[in-house]
Amino acid sequence: MLVYVFETKEWERRYLTEVVKDIELKFLEDRLNKDTVHKYKDAEVVIVFVDSRVDREVIDQLPKLRLIITRSTGYDHIDVKYAMEKGIVVCNVPDYASITVAEYTIALMLTLSRRLKETVQRTSRGTFSREGLSGFDLSGKTLGVIGTGRIGKYVIKLAHAFDMRIFAYDLVEDKSLVKNYHVEYVELERLLKESDIITIHVPYTPQTHHLINVGNINLLKPTAMLINTARGPVVETKALVKALKEGKLLGGVALDVFEGEEALIEDAYLDRSFSSDMLQNSLLVSYLAKQERVIITPHNAYNTTDALFRMLRSVVENLRAFLEGKPKNVVHDH
Repeated sequence: MLVYVFETKEWERRYLTEVVKDIELKFLEDRLNKDTVHKYKDAEVVIVFVDSRVDREVIDQLPKLRLIITRSTGYDHIDVKYAMEKGIVVCNVPDYASITVAEYTIALMLTLSRRLKETVQRTSRGTFSREGLSGFDLSGKTLGVIGTGRIGKYVIKLAHAFDMRIFAYDLVEDKSLVKNYHVEYVELERLLKESDIITIHVPYTPQTHHLINVGNINLLKPTAMLINTARGPVVETKALVKALKEGKLLGGVALDVFEGEEALIEDAYLDRSFSSDMLQNSLLVSYLAKQERVIITPHNAYNTTDALFRMLRSVVENLRAFLEGKPKNVVHDH
């Protein structure tokens, strides 16, 4: 079986070559998309990362394709529905970075609450004044967690250790979180109105597109903090710009994911074409990054050595399980 592994780095090649000796793997730096797919028409399995775009146009040009594995938890870069219609199995790696992203989320909270961005910038310039650098404690604050799946659960566990009051919004309530961490499940409107800090941990689906938007961002407290480590389009970028211009979100904004990131991360705009909407969002994010109370990071929450090796081990397990006729971590269209 011919397996193409896209967007690979040298350490990934070394690891996979060592642990997968009985299957032919072809390693590529290319992303898989409509511009590159013509080179890989013989692929039976493709292993991709988040910058590939495996849409209907790409799938139609891979007549032998049986399996798509993404080296990520999210899979919004794959047309899962169309793949299923074509009899192609799609697998992800659902749990490799849950604690990793949760820890990063708490780090962003602390960075904003203790004004570390401004502090480091100031001392880097040789100024050691504490004037205007007063922050606030997490203890006693109300945290609103949108999405209580694997990552959201870990965030709640860590936030409980900070003695925070915890609201949660999810379509399915987790009774163990209520019992062990005194989580109170509430409607989204109440969570937005009453939370001091809001953190987002839902997958990107048509239902979660612009879950935070120009309409409901006005519900937030003026002093609220907003963190997104989920998927960029869950938060409408224009809503953030509007709120900040109106003097809201005084607690700060931290985005590890954002609309238009495809055009910015790793200088992708140098060799790819993008829609006008994506480019506009990229410009808005560039504007946000210059604001004092905003932190932008390049989709980096998952990126620890521990998590990356867990991810590769899961990829190998997915591949072997499929070849044994017992596919695991199979994703389905929402």
